[in-house]
Parts: sequence; structure tokens; C-alpha cells
Amino acid sequence: MQRLIEVAAAQGLKSAVMTFEPHPREFFTPERAPTRLTSLREKLELFAEAGVDYVYVCHFNRRFAAMTVQDFMQNILRNAMDARAILVGDDFRFGAGRQGSKEDFVNAGFSLQSQPQVDLDGQRVSSTVVREALAQGRLDEAARLLGRPYSISGKVVHGDKLARELGYPTANIHMLHERPPLMGIYAVKLAGLGEGAASDLPGVASLGVRPTVKQNGRPTLEVHVFDFNGNLYGRHVRVKFLHKIRDEMKFDSLETLKYWIAKDAEQARAYFQLSPQN
Repeated sequence: MQRLIEVAAAQGLKSAVMTFEPHPREFFTPERAPTRLTSLREKLELFAEAGVDYVYVCHFNRRFAAMTVQDFMQNILRNAMDARAILVGDDFRFGAGRQGSKEDFVNAGFSLQSQPQVDLDGQRVSSTVVREALAQGRLDEAARLLGRPYSISGKVVHGDKLARELGYPTANIHMLHERPPLMGIYAVKLAGLGEGAASDLPGVASLGVRPTVKQNGRPTLEVHVFDFNGNLYGRHVRVKFLHKIRDEMKFDSLETLKYWIAKDAEQARAYFQLSPQN
């Protein structure tokens, strides 16, 4: 994103990002598609924060997938976007059957800049590596790869109020992730309640299917914010995942669940005391 904005500014152009919804692999092989790191809304939020001027969201369907290399360059890039300079990754392919390559852009007269892969500590930065780090609870590594803590955003909605009955009221975040890339109990910060990181509130979060109280439940994100009594319903917030405490577990009673919630909150508070910079 930074490179894109620099190139656009140097040439007196607007910066733009093209993305696809759904992800092509979700369209062709949904059962084998990777977990989503971001929803479309989260992508748009991050693009805006990075300073991108425009985002073009292409609805990926059979008609779009069948578009030839020449049609894509002429109808989309030239006619629809009036693209002057294009930045792509080293392994970029496009058009029906992935037949198009960087050479096609050059032959068609586009100003092309190839973005080399980014390495960090001798490792290629990629969504696959980020997913692996998140799935294994290595949140510090995921944050280094992303350049920010991994987060999930959504609207605070009403839940079943069970956590409140157990003494730990939670903000229930409506997720657009049907298959989140991480599950478990985490020390988190809740952002979106004010300007800047100084307004982020520490807490403990559960992201999982709640096996103690639900059968075949869908993934649910609940955040208990420490020492907070305000009303969050209807607010759009972002949950920043900072430290994994444990995996989700099924307990034999609500009393056992309450004991572990208290223990999780205690460990999350201890984490923030030992890591005040977070």
C-alpha cells in the first residue's frame, strides 16, 4: 500500500486497489478455500487507514472468471478504471485460466512496476504464513508479519446474556467470518471507541463455538472489557488479539465455566501488567 501511494503521488495520479469478492478460491472450491483473514468491510477499513484513494471491488462470478486477458485489460483497466500505472506481485496471473502475466501488461503499453516479495527474518510474508501463526497462537509473529495486531471488527449485538449472569458481561461482536483463522481465549484490546490507540480498552475475549452451552454452535466472539460500565450496543468496534491464553474447552457445568472465566480474566490482566506497552 505504501509503495502504491508513493508511485501514485510521484506521477500525479490517484491510488487505487482492485480486489475480488468472493475470493476466487471460495468461488471455485469453497470446501478447500483458506480461512478468511479479513471480511470485505475490514479490507475497506484497512485500505482507508493506509490512505488509498479508491477501491474497486470486482464481483467474482463465472462471467468474470471467463474474461479473457485482452478483455480484462481493455474493458476493466482501460475503459472502466483509466489505469495509467499498475503494480503487481512477482507471481501475478490474471484472465481466464490464469493465462495473463506481467508481460501482457507491458506489451499492451501499461506502465508496470513489479512488487518483489517481502521477507521478514528470512521468511516470505504471505497470508498462508499469517494463518499458520494465528492458528498456532503465535500472535506476536502474526503481528510482525502484518505490521499490526491481528484484529476482527464488527457491530456489538445482543447475546443470550449468559456471561452477564455469570458475573462477566461481554460485548458480543457480530462476525462476518464463518471460519475465523483463530479460536480460543485471548487477551485483547477493544478499539473504535475513540481516536487513537490510547482509547483502546483492555479485556479478555472468547472466540469459539461455546461447547459448554451450545451444540453445533457457530463461531462467536465475546469480549469482557475490564472495569467498563458503558453501553456498547450498536457500536462498530475492532478487537485486537494480543496474546493467547488457552484453547476453548467444554466444561461439565456452568460453575466450572465461571471458574475458568475468572481465571482467564486474571491471566489477561496479568498479561497487560507485564506488557503495558500493549
